[in-house]
Amino acid sequence: MRAFRSQLRTELVLGARQGEQLLVNLGIPLLILVFFSTVDVLPHGDVDEPIDYLAPAVLALAVMSSSLVSLGIGTGFERHYGVLKRLGASPLGRGRWVAAKITSVLVTEVIQWAVLIAVAVLLGWSPPAAGWAPAVLGALLGTAAFGGLGLLLAGTLPGVGTLAVANGLYLVLLLTGGMVVPLSELPSGLATAARALPAAPLTEVITGSLGGGGVDTWAWVSLTAWAVVAPVAAALLFRWSAE
Repeated sequence: MRAFRSQLRTELVLGARQGEQLLVNLGIPLLILVFFSTVDVLPHGDVDEPIDYLAPAVLALAVMSSSLVSLGIGTGFERHYGVLKRLGASPLGRGRWVAAKITSVLVTEVIQWAVLIAVAVLLGWSPPAAGWAPAVLGALLGTAAFGGLGLLLAGTLPGVGTLAVANGLYLVLLLTGGMVVPLSELPSGLATAARALPAAPLTEVITGSLGGGGVDTWAWVSLTAWAVVAPVAAALLFRWSAE
């Protein structure tokens, strides 16, 4: 347990010291939330106020940011420089390393949500209390889905390759996953394709739960499938050494 706590503390400290991770985890979600909720330039579905759609959508974005980009890129470069190989052979072991990684992502998400919810409430957001339970469940499924994708990239690609693919995928999913523009406002073909990717169902679950509109069954099915398939693929294909 001491080795786990030490590694968890290291993961959190390293994450806090990296400016690019802070930008992705908090800077971009906060910018989207504050700017687009005060400047009504984007469509926001069936809700009356932009904040009512943007706040839960940005919570979904925060999950994707920490689980896909931060976890994937950080782990990819650790593998590239041989850190994972040494940690796996140390008393920490691979099991506790994985546990520390997962816990650090969850702690980061709690901090993200606390900050984003506080800002959203100050901007006038008032979510239904009954929506928090399914929203949190959706966030956990999203963490598994995007965490699995992040580790899959980190464990199969070179460090620079993980950086490029993770950032590119992040941008594509940000624009097509309903986090800025609702799926209903996208061209029908693009919206259909987006529903097959993990960002759109995650956004649908959280916005539907906290926006009061309800969640379509396809979103739960798709998100749950990604939450199972992505981690299993990562476990099967992950290589601890880049050699």
